[in-house]
Amino acid sequence: MMILGFLPQNLKTQAVAVAFSIAWPGGTVEPGPGEDQARDRLAVFRRELYGCLTARGDELFEVAGAVLCAGGPVRALAELSLAPGHRRGHGALYDAVNCGRADVARLRWSLAALPLPAWEDGRIRLAADVSNWLRPDAVTSPERLFCHCYGRGKNSAQMIPGWPYSFVAALEPGRTSRTRLLDAIRIGPDDDLTAVTAGQVRDVVQRLIATGHWQDGDPDILVIFDAGYEPARLAWLLSGLPVQVIGRLAAHRVLRQPPPARGPGQMGRPVRHGPEFKLAGSTHPCPEVITATQASRYGTAIAAAWSRLHPKLARRGAWASHQGNLPVIEGTLIQLTVDHLPHDHHPKPV
Repeated sequence: MMILGFLPQNLKTQAVAVAFSIAWPGGTVEPGPGEDQARDRLAVFRRELYGCLTARGDELFEVAGAVLCAGGPVRALAELSLAPGHRRGHGALYDAVNCGRADVARLRWSLAALPLPAWEDGRIRLAADVSNWLRPDAVTSPERLFCHCYGRGKNSAQMIPGWPYSFVAALEPGRTSRTRLLDAIRIGPDDDLTAVTAGQVRDVVQRLIATGHWQDGDPDILVIFDAGYEPARLAWLLSGLPVQVIGRLAAHRVLRQPPPARGPGQMGRPVRHGPEFKLAGSTHPCPEVITATQASRYGTAIAAAWSRLHPKLARRGAWASHQGNLPVIEGTLIQLTVDHLPHDHHPKPV
């Protein structure tokens, strides 16, 4: 597999103080000066979260606290009523789950106003992926889809009924699994995953700009997608935003190089696509950039890059109704090779 990074445009990240009065029009809650910064941010967010709960707010707020204090996975809803901080009975808990309401739009703005993880280069890094809420026994639940799930052994993947959710999160630097979720949308049976994800990412980026996390002249926001997404189409759908799209490509993909320069007096229609670039091929043009670094877990890591590669689009699927000529969406291809993985001594290039 390889990584293809698309650069629609140019665009900076800076840490901002929490100010929900800016994030949500009419809000008045702001951090007070002189208080401990982390505790102050938490207190402000708790008050703002409570303001987002429009029905059964007191109980829903206690349920949220009970989930955090449960000490592990929540396997039975009624058990949350026994968690520390929950002062009501299990009847009130079920009533809040059934009849409670939240202002999701305000909650999204509240999350966008929180400080983002700080990177040394001042760049925001977002990741988008799908996580499944498996519901195999909920036969009356609407709009369930078959969700792809990996089993414990090799080649033991399963398709289990459930609800797939598209998440967008802000990544933290370093070797950590900690992320800060910014948005979640449930994917329906008639939804186009790429189109829904592009709209979701566009909304998140616009909220980050509106809350002051990105300003003119700042580095582009990196938006990272795993395999299963089409980075070229995402770059097309996200055009006009200060983002760089980075996606993982399967090894069987074939890209095209830039067309050769036209000779003097050459007649005929200009060529739009150059020679093929097979990712699984054994002969590739000489890379334009090669870097090597030593990693403690992977040994020597070598990255090779080729610029101005693009997929040859066909007028089918998502591009079937495209008006005019199909676009040529160029990007940079990066091949990463490492000596070894923690559990694989002969890893394939990515």
